[in-house]
This record gives sequence, structure tokens and C-alpha cells, in this order.
Amino acid sequence: MPNSLMNLFSSQQSICDRFDPDANLVLYPGDAADFLDTIPSNSVALIVTSPPYNIGKDYEQKTALEKYLQTQEKIVSQLYRVLREDGSICWQVGNFIQKGEVYPLDIFYYDIFKQQNMFLRNRIVWHYGHGLHAKKRFSGRYETILWFSKSDNYLFNLDPVRVPSKYPGKRHYKGAKKGQLSGNKKGKNPSDVWEILVKDWEEAIWDIPNVKSNHPEKTNHPCQYPVELVERCVLALTNENDWVLDPYAGAGTSLIAAIKNNRRAMGSEKELDYIEIAKKRINSYYDGTLRTRPLGKPVYVPTGKEKVSQIPEEWKESI
Repeated sequence: MPNSLMNLFSSQQSICDRFDPDANLVLYPGDAADFLDTIPSNSVALIVTSPPYNIGKDYEQKTALEKYLQTQEKIVSQLYRVLREDGSICWQVGNFIQKGEVYPLDIFYYDIFKQQNMFLRNRIVWHYGHGLHAKKRFSGRYETILWFSKSDNYLFNLDPVRVPSKYPGKRHYKGAKKGQLSGNKKGKNPSDVWEILVKDWEEAIWDIPNVKSNHPEKTNHPCQYPVELVERCVLALTNENDWVLDPYAGAGTSLIAAIKNNRRAMGSEKELDYIEIAKKRINSYYDGTLRTRPLGKPVYVPTGKEKVSQIPEEWKESI
């Protein structure tokens, strides 16, 4: 292992570069399949990741997609093996675009997980307000998280991820509970996209900013997702000291979300540059210098007073 990949951490925490059942942090510098071979069966409470989906540009689209999914089938099979019976997988993907046509990767992945007899609990839409603008279709502003459980006896902790109720003073208007408060004082259950047709449809979407240039968590990783996104999964689907696994660890976001909430974390990443980034970020977390976006922080809404949110003078003449 190169010296540049040696332990960068403070005395508060150490990291292993191979699986160790007694470790709290494992970051393997290599291929996900090789790392998974070292992990015992039925040992992981949560697998949360965003797999690479830059499908082979050297192939025709159909061939590239088939080859990519065949590779992922083998990985998913291994993930199923290491997952506990009460464990879950949160698989975050977007759309692959080829010659202007959209290929929704979550739909392709659904069959792969069902082949392992897993159970889809939610298809969560992650909405964000900024991204590349399309010219011949509507601009994409969402990705999806497929939450699968290994069995019907799965771990789900709702209270840590409740959100404030819109109408906390609402009461039952009839029946045995007439006059009593109808909500939960701890807040309400965050919605998923299946509730998009209800009155408060905007709350059916998890509105969390993606990691762009002005995001406090931004690194050189091109497809980095925010710590806040993973934290909700970690808090809801694991208990303290459980193992959280990210087979495509990237810049270490999932590992940080896990250790931040007193879970044990392990991941693999074959790009050594990203290993360096992940280690430095985790080191910064333990030093208290890592900048993250707080869990549940509202997305900024312009007031109209900012100059950039006003109609420019050049446009007013033509409106």
C-alpha cells in the first residue's frame, strides 16, 4: 500500500484497509467484488451506495447497457449474501442519457434485486433544484433511491427521521378520538413519491440540494451526493454500532454519514484519488473541521431582493 494511503486519522479513530470484524472503519483500496469476498455472510445492516453508471461509450447502447447490468447482477448477489436478514439496501441512481434518449436505471435495477427475492419498500425521489439544462427535453432534476429489504422482518426506525408536521394542532373531528390531537408530537413520516397526488404534493419529494460548486461538501469527485441524503437512510434503517457498507465509496460520503451517527462503516473504492479524498474528509470530521450541510436544513428560497433573482434590464424591453 503506498505511503500516501497510510492512515491519516487522528488518535480518535483508526482505519483498516481490509475487513476486520473488530474495526469501526474499513476503507478498501480496490475492486468492490474483491472486497465483498472478505465480508462474512449476514453481517451488514445497511448497504447504501450510488453505483457507477457511466455505461460504456465504446459500445452501442443496447450492448453497453446489457454488459453493465450483467456486471451489477454479480455485485448485487454478493451484497445480498453479506446483508443481514433484517437489513436493507438503498440504491441511488439517476437516468442514463444516450443520444437524447432517457434510460431510467432504477427500472432496470428493479429486476436485478427481485431476482434475489428482495422486497421493494419505497422508491424515493430525490429532488434537487440545480443541474445541467437540457435543450430538447425537460431538464432533469431528480434521482431515485430504491429501498429494498432482504426480508419482511426488516429494521425501520421512524422517529429519528420524522419531519415537522404542517398542522401540529390538527385534531380528530369525529369518532372515539374526537377532539384529540391527530398527529405525532415528534413529527410526521417523511413522504415518498407515491404520495405525490395528495394535497401537499411538494412534501412528497425529499428536497435536498445536490453537491455542486458552492455546496460546502464539494470535492473533486464528479458524482458526489450529500451526507444529508445518506443520513436519513442510516438513521432509519440501522441501530448504533451496526455495520453500514458502501461498495462504491467514492469520496466517503456514506462512511461519514455512518460514523457521524455512531455506526461502523466500511467501503471499497478502486480509484486511489478518491481514497485519498475520503480519508482526508473522514480525518476532517474527527478534527471537527469537515463542513457538511445540516440534516433537515430548509432549501434556500430567493426573496426576490437579490439581484440575480430579478429580471435583468436587458430582458425587460422584450417582455
